[in-house]
Amino acid sequence: MKIRFLNSFLTLFIVCNIAIVHSADTDDVNHSTADHEKFKILQETLSTGPEVTKACLTCHTEAAKQVHKTIHWQWQFTHPDTHQKLGKKNIINNFCGSIVGNYSHCTSCHAGYGWEDGNFDFTIEENVDCLVCHDTTGTYKKFPLDAGHPAYEEKSYNGIVFKVPDLNYIAQNIGKTSRKSCGVCHFYGAGGDGVKHGDLDSSLFEPDKDLDVHMDVDGLNFNCATCHTTDNHEVQGSRYTTVAKDEHGIDIPGRTNNSRATCESCHGMKPHLSNANSKINDHINKITCQTCHIPEYARGGVLTLTNWDRSEANRNSPMGKLEWDEELIPEYAWYSGNMQFTLLDDKIDPTKPVNINHFSGSYDDPNARIWPFKIMRGRQLYDKKTNNLVVFKVFGEDKAAYLKSFNWNDSIKSAMDSIGADYSGEYGFVDSTLMYWPLSHMIAPKEDALGCADCHSKEGRLKNLTGFYMPGRDNNIWLDRIGWLIVLSTLIGILLHGLGRIVFNIKRKRSK
Repeated sequence: MKIRFLNSFLTLFIVCNIAIVHSADTDDVNHSTADHEKFKILQETLSTGPEVTKACLTCHTEAAKQVHKTIHWQWQFTHPDTHQKLGKKNIINNFCGSIVGNYSHCTSCHAGYGWEDGNFDFTIEENVDCLVCHDTTGTYKKFPLDAGHPAYEEKSYNGIVFKVPDLNYIAQNIGKTSRKSCGVCHFYGAGGDGVKHGDLDSSLFEPDKDLDVHMDVDGLNFNCATCHTTDNHEVQGSRYTTVAKDEHGIDIPGRTNNSRATCESCHGMKPHLSNANSKINDHINKITCQTCHIPEYARGGVLTLTNWDRSEANRNSPMGKLEWDEELIPEYAWYSGNMQFTLLDDKIDPTKPVNINHFSGSYDDPNARIWPFKIMRGRQLYDKKTNNLVVFKVFGEDKAAYLKSFNWNDSIKSAMDSIGADYSGEYGFVDSTLMYWPLSHMIAPKEDALGCADCHSKEGRLKNLTGFYMPGRDNNIWLDRIGWLIVLSTLIGILLHGLGRIVFNIKRKRSK
């Protein structure tokens, strides 16, 4: 009893202190001990992003070196378990395909300047973009086709005018990261609002409690760094190494890396009160918190992309056929956190659905739990002779870019040549590709969490998961017979007990 009380107290203490800190952030975003408007170097004319960074580095001497070691800078990661070298440079996706050949557009979300092709120098410190994460003015915007640079002269893109930002004003008003500074890239992944993740979009800039109980602007008002804590600019919590099952529980500063990127790190291993909900706590071993507490995704009024058919692309419909939806029920799978990806040199069977990423997990796997996913589906390009997926060039001034040539062959050859990869010259379309995106955001209030019948029923949400018996969903003739026998025995016992009381009461009255 004392241990349970202590765990509950620690959870409350941590959550309340986080709430206090981030309520303060809303009143004064900066909270800095330095007034950057008084720094002489920031009063000098700053005309480009790299000039701003050079000025920042005169005080923050180690910042760029720290950023250079992060996934945000490298866009590359070696998985410690699978040893796959993963990143945006070699992972194929079923959105834009790859950043290869589309650098100037895709790297507008890179935390740096000038990544225009495969020869980008990752060692240059002034190419780190400090402002994209630390802008508090809301006036700093990167131009979509300038490889991470803002507009240094007024330009337009898709009818949107990008004005020249006042870099001095922005640099003099930098501060902590926020949902807006993180969301400007992460909410717009794959080129548009809500396109990629399904649980990350612009509705989370100022969400209410119904959309996300943690980021509720009138409540706890968490920003991204509340859970995705940082150390030397390395942000905790990555889709490449998702912690599918946190058995550590509450994270206490000094004992762990202070990451709060799992539900259990704040709520512990028994998050529900030990009363009528005790049975729900038993589910934690096999079901992740998100499964019950994200009843639907893309529910903030922003559509998410669910299917992209590239085979339908032509001059009249250059992007192909796209399907969008909102307020979607997740798809569920056993997940042990060991996400693996189909890379360029991996052979595929184009006659079957191709998993762009895949993972293992089952009821018998002690490291796996049932997770909710958005599954992105599509038809995309592959080499018909080698049976490999291919990269292709879509954007840019290169005449081989698809949006200029409308010729997939030229687009593929140009992109494949840029990375020294072979291409037979004959392409086709894989009928179906699937990409799995684990869901962890848009946490609904407890009143909107799933109930027992949502899963424990014939047509419940988990009807497609196999390998285990679920009461209410599955039938086992002997188990059912035993169950009914217990019910019948209990009923007979109650009747006999009642009958016995009546008989003894009658005898007692007669004896008087």
